[in-house]
Amino acid sequence: RFVAAIGPGLAGLSPDIAAEPRVNGAIMRINRDIRFSKDKTPYKTNVGIQFRHVTGKDVHAPGLYVHVEPGASMIGVGLWHPEASALAAIRSRIIDDPAGWAKVRDDAAFRATFELHGESLKRPPPGVAADHPHVEDLKRKDHIAVASISDPTFMAEGVVDEVMQRFRVAKAYLGFLCEAVGIAF
Repeated sequence: RFVAAIGPGLAGLSPDIAAEPRVNGAIMRINRDIRFSKDKTPYKTNVGIQFRHVTGKDVHAPGLYVHVEPGASMIGVGLWHPEASALAAIRSRIIDDPAGWAKVRDDAAFRATFELHGESLKRPPPGVAADHPHVEDLKRKDHIAVASISDPTFMAEGVVDEVMQRFRVAKAYLGFLCEAVGIAF
């Protein structure tokens, strides 16, 4: 019901983000076949909901994510483990438009809501000076932003509005990433 309820809000955010209320649509599978396995532990102990960009068949286009797990629920936005070409395009866009990137990344509402996460290189990528003003962002291998959400907030009646409010705060961030990889948002 959550996916169906948030669908209209997502359509208002971007017509290019899909809210398919089904497993292998927005809802990630939580089980595996354990009938013949000695290891009966669950495949996952959380529910993952990914609102993908319509051009992304998997997680290789910027999108939105909701992670539901007691004591560890959160929402995420961005691009996790992008292909090399997408990562190069994002880095090029940051280099070509450093002021635009800084405006998106340093937006007060965005910074108050989200933290940038993900893996980074230990050294700057080839061709990037160690003293580049955005070297830490250029070293990123993932471009994701995460916001924790408390259990009481997630279980409240207004959770759809709360999640949508946070997604709206990230609209410029998602727009920057989508433009960098050459897809509509």
